[in-house]
Order: sequence, then structure tokens, then C-alpha cells
Amino acid sequence: MDTSTMLLALVVCPLALSAIMAIVPKTASRGVFELCHAVSAVVVLAGSLAIALPVFTDGGEIWALDPWFHVDALGALFVLIIGVIGFCIAVYSIGLVRQLVADGTYGPSQVKQYYAFYSLFLFTMLLAATTNNIIIMWAAIEATTLASALLVALKNTRHALEATWKYIMVCTAGVAFGLFGTLLIYANAADVISNPHMAAFLSGILPEADKLDPAIVRLAFAFIVIGFGTKAEVFPMHTWMPDTLSQAPGSISALLSGVVLKCSMLIIIRFDMLASHAIGSDFPSLLLLVIGVLSIVFSSFALFAQTDIKRKLAYSSCENAGVIMLCLGIGGPLGIAAALLHSMFHGLAKSLCFCLTENVEHAFGTRDLTQIRGIVERAPITAALMVIGFLALAGFPPFAMFISEFGTFVAAFAAGSPWWLVVIVALALTVAISGLTRVVISSVFGKTLHEPVDTERRESSVWMLVPEALLAVCLIWFGLATPVPVVRGVENAVAIVLDQDTDALHTAPMFREFFGSEATQSEVK
Repeated sequence: MDTSTMLLALVVCPLALSAIMAIVPKTASRGVFELCHAVSAVVVLAGSLAIALPVFTDGGEIWALDPWFHVDALGALFVLIIGVIGFCIAVYSIGLVRQLVADGTYGPSQVKQYYAFYSLFLFTMLLAATTNNIIIMWAAIEATTLASALLVALKNTRHALEATWKYIMVCTAGVAFGLFGTLLIYANAADVISNPHMAAFLSGILPEADKLDPAIVRLAFAFIVIGFGTKAEVFPMHTWMPDTLSQAPGSISALLSGVVLKCSMLIIIRFDMLASHAIGSDFPSLLLLVIGVLSIVFSSFALFAQTDIKRKLAYSSCENAGVIMLCLGIGGPLGIAAALLHSMFHGLAKSLCFCLTENVEHAFGTRDLTQIRGIVERAPITAALMVIGFLALAGFPPFAMFISEFGTFVAAFAAGSPWWLVVIVALALTVAISGLTRVVISSVFGKTLHEPVDTERRESSVWMLVPEALLAVCLIWFGLATPVPVVRGVENAVAIVLDQDTDALHTAPMFREFFGSEATQSEVK
């Protein structure tokens, strides 16, 4: 199978399996839905690896139905995030759904809908990451809202339905700004580029971006950042996030924060490239920098004040989205590299932490951190994974997020950012770190407030613990020695964003020392 066919199969397969599960009657055995769900997850994982790794290694690109689908090193990085995290959460979902069925929360109808909508959700994210058409990009992000909203509402409680409607209304209204900005770019490109038929495709606009009207590009980029920033969970477009992520199943919260956020960031990066070609980097960088700093400062203090573990993680998502925006605003090779690495590492850490919230709620019957003490006594495996997940999310070494967060400060100093800006960000991140470490100190190792009625240990099933352990291993592995193909892939992605040769990146201040050494050494060997 050639790469073009493989790319199409990767995108179409989850959609086809979702349709099959929609046709199968809800009275069918749960094993039928689990089988279709497993096939979808395995295909997505295998396809993403088969697409991403050759692109990382060779530095090439893949086209399918030219010019509709396109994967370069930048897109391949996000395809890999979808594939790896989507697979882990899919395996975890089997255990979670069984647990929800045993608790009486889900019936046959909800089981069918969960698995069908999960595959549909994967399809929408893959479509957003692989399409070359700017209109389809918007449609795919809007489709992620609809697919995930149905999953949030499955519990059918008052709070879940309220969160679902808030999610739909805020995100639909927000993403409408993104549509307006996208249409402005399309209309302007159709008037000025040599081939108007390519005005809806990034590959057609980018080579002639300098012909675009600067005023239109500035306005369009502002709308695009507002629109897709709504799904990226950045301040002040984050208002849907705390309620939705707290009411959704842990698996869906993991995908919304760990993957959909990154798909939205990918689209912002694509349009940032376009805007930089058209009007220079000053305006896009300033806008991203301001939103990034505001998101970090606001969400860090909001995170610290939360007592619901899911709401605490929700505000952590806003904070980390701000870190990615900040890195993009700083720019330069180190800033872009830190943004891409943070996208990957945060996806792993946040997915693990959101999954663990279901373990904790299963063991204690609550998400209130003031009532959760002594997890290590009640569920020791969950406790060990929580230590890894929350310390990784806080940016402690030797976990992967330490590299990207440290890289943020290195990039800021290399770019000559004002000292007061660095201090503000550092203080805000310190508040966020203290809020996350307090969960480990108080809830994991804290003394039990009272003897529970049910003294039996309440570990979650193996179906839930194994994928959580896999995510934890990845966080440690990538923190100690990020695989060379991934490092090389990020290097190639940085080169694409900055429109530079990879060799030129190594001449940038501190880039080789901080980031490029592994890839460089591997080539020497």
C-alpha cells in the first residue's frame, strides 16, 4: 500500500467503523461494539505511525487526492499525537465503559453511542490534521464539537446536559469567528493569486502570500485566533471548558484537552505561517504572546483555587495552552520547537491525569479533593500513576514536560524578551505548580480523614490501568531520552514553520545545544 492510499485509509477507517456501529442494533452484544472500537483504534495507531515516522526520517511529505490531503513534518507530529493518545484512550475506554455499565450509569444505548461517537471523534481530529483545504479545516474543528458534545451528554444528568449545551453554544459561536477569518483569507486569495481555484488550499496560498492585503490578513488572523483559540481553551475564550471537562467522562476530557486542543493549535500555526509570509511576524507574534501570557496568569490562579479534581485539570489545560501560545509568540527556532514539544508532552500528561480522575472517583465516590485522602492506601497503583502524572504536568524532571517548559524560558532569553515578562510567567507557573503538587501531597499521601464504610481496596480494572501505565512510561521515556525520530521530526516541523533549512536552524543561538544534539549525533554515527 502506497503512502497516499495509507493516508486516505487512516482518515476514512474510523468514519466507516463509526457508521457500522451506528447501523448495528443496540441489542447486539457489547463485544461487537468493543471489537469495532478496537479495530478502529488499532488502525489509527498503525496508520499514524506508518505515516509519521517515514516523514520524520526522510523529511518528505505525503499527498492524497492532491491537493485535498497533505501531511508534512508539522502535520505528521499532530497525526502521531492523535494516533498514540487516541489508541491509549480507546483501550482505556473499554474498561471505563464496563465500569459505567456495572455502576448502572450506561445502558445498551449509551454503550453503542459511546463507541460509535468515539470513532467519529477520531475521524474529525484526523481530518483537521491532514486536510490542506482551509474551509475543511474549519468544518473539521466544528465537527469535533458536535461529536464530542454527544459523548459529554451520554450520562444524561442535568449537569451533563447543561455543560453540553454551554459547550455547543460557546464553541459554535467562537468557531464562527474562525470561519469569518478563514473566508476573509479565501476571498482575498481568490482575487490576487495566479490560480484562483487554489484559493481554498494552503499549498496554493502560501507561495503567493505576499500578494494578500495586509489589513485583511491582520483582521483575518485576529478572528482566526479568537475562533480556533476557543477550541484551544485559551483565555478569555475558555468559558466552556471547566463545566464541560468536569462533566465529560475522563476519556473524553482526555481527548478534548490532550488532542483537540492540539488540533486547534495546529490550525493556528498554519495560519500564523500564512500571516507571517504576508505581513511579517510582528503582529501575529504580539497577538499570540499577549493571549499566551493572559492565559497563563489567569488560569494558574484559577487552578490553585479549585477543589474539584477535573476542574483543576481543566484550568491546567488553559494554562498549558497559554504556554504553547507564548512559545509561538516568542518565535524563533527555540520558541517553535518548545511549542511543538509542549504540544506533544502536554497531550500525554493531561490524558493520563484525566483518565486517573475516573480511577479516583471509582475508589472514593467523589471528585472533591478536600474529601480525597490516602489514595496510596486505597488504590496504590493509581497513587503511583498519579504521582507520575501530576508531577509531570507540573513540569518536574525527569518527566517530558520539564524539557518543553525549560525550553520556553531558554527561548525567551534567546529572543531577548523583557525580564519582567519572564518574571510574570515564572511566578504564574509557580502558582500552577504548587496547585498540582498539593494534589500529590494532600490527596495521594495525605492522612485519611475518616475510615470509609467500604474498606476494600478499589483499584480500577486492568483495561484502565495498562493504558495509563503506558502513558506514564512515555512521559518518563521522552523526558530521559526523546526518541531520535521524534526529535528529527520536530526539527523538520520547525524548519517548515520558519521556512528555513534544517541546517540553518543549528546556527541559531542555543538551538544545537538545547535541542538538536540528539538528531545531529545520530546522523554522525
